[in-house]
Amino acid sequence: MSVHAPGPRYVLGVDIGTTSVKVLLLEAKSQAVVESQTRETGAELSSPEGEQAREQDVGQIVSALHCCVTALPRERLCRVARIGVSGQMHGVVLWNEEGCKWQETEAGFTFQPGKTSHLVTWQDGRCYHAFLASLPQPDSHLALASGFGCATIFWYTRNRHQFLQNFTAAGTIQDYVVAALCGLRKPLMSAQNAASWGYFNTRCGTWNLRILTESGFPTRLLPDIMESGSVAGMTFREWCGVPKGTEVGVALGDLQCSVYSCMANKTDAVLNISTSAQLCFALPPDFQPPDCPNTTSSIAYFPYLDRTYLAVAATLNGGNVLSCFVSMLKQWMQEFGLDVPDCTIYSQAITSALSVTHTELVVEATVFGERHLPGRLGCITNISPSSLSLGHVTRALCHGVVHNLHSMLPGQRLAESGVRRIVGSGSALARNPVLKQELEKIFTLPIVYREMADSAVGVAMVMLDRV
Repeated sequence: MSVHAPGPRYVLGVDIGTTSVKVLLLEAKSQAVVESQTRETGAELSSPEGEQAREQDVGQIVSALHCCVTALPRERLCRVARIGVSGQMHGVVLWNEEGCKWQETEAGFTFQPGKTSHLVTWQDGRCYHAFLASLPQPDSHLALASGFGCATIFWYTRNRHQFLQNFTAAGTIQDYVVAALCGLRKPLMSAQNAASWGYFNTRCGTWNLRILTESGFPTRLLPDIMESGSVAGMTFREWCGVPKGTEVGVALGDLQCSVYSCMANKTDAVLNISTSAQLCFALPPDFQPPDCPNTTSSIAYFPYLDRTYLAVAATLNGGNVLSCFVSMLKQWMQEFGLDVPDCTIYSQAITSALSVTHTELVVEATVFGERHLPGRLGCITNISPSSLSLGHVTRALCHGVVHNLHSMLPGQRLAESGVRRIVGSGSALARNPVLKQELEKIFTLPIVYREMADSAVGVAMVMLDRV
């Protein structure tokens, strides 16, 4: 690791999530997190494509990133020797040669989006089932789904073809940040993020170029592929106090980085409940995924590091289900002329649920459907007058979130695969003791919680350990 200034050396870890940005400084020698900042992006946008579209303002995301970085001590930023960037998988942002404009501020040089599209996130639903069925079959073990980068670009190709002519490059939001920091004319993408886009063969590490070209896909937009954990380049100028020439890793997936931050043993399974939720465990080094996707399977095999794989049950229903519940309650109260803050509603719901140890109410918490069961939505059964209190409904909702995960990857399957304990992490799990109680009821394996387990920590550790 090169040294730009005397004193302790640091790795800057960046995670660009669905709703917030987090940055931290990891001290190289002790591997301790010494500084951390988090900002909500407030980047959600309405889209002319309708209710199913999920888009975000790239400028808002970049602004939140700069707020976080500039809030870190400048005397430590000047000692950063490496930068690791992770972020929300599957989504896509498009840009061209003017996609980034640098400017000098009191905090140093920062960049602002130039000619970029909105970020179409992993939550996007415009690629409905019939549209996906009309696309060519990928040469990949991973099934295609709405919100995947290649599916979204196909949608633009067929519905707004002229729109794509404005751009020369595409990537995830984290790929865009790395390209901006390194001054890359053509973006680089890790196998982790490429696999999350679709039409990528993880065995040979290449895009399905023939299939895509024959189907009219604009392959000129696709990033070049790099091995996960490698260096994409160096900062081509000083950034918010971080020195010019600092190594920047190729962007990684937030799931894999979250796992890396807290999987102390290969016999650990990692459960993350944030906006969505994932339960996963590491597969043996000789594991190879099947040739074709199993669209009805609840388990997918995602590339990890060193060409190994994670077995992943990735549900679309996590903390977002609870947020939806809070929004519903807030709307009801507004209709009665009351304006109660979201945090107050959430806190009272959890408090009420803690007083209820058991409920007969059953909530199937698949409000946002599932990729392997696209037609499945939420359902409430076994309703009785005694189970309609706020505590009963909140308890049943938390149980439903955990039960859905267990149905996708049962505890017995984990044990049979050699898993000895579950490591729980994620913002929704950390702030919700009811979720923890339901988790411990449903899964019989020992469970430990890691408050510091997150993607920003994980990507910093990857840059420290593996480059």
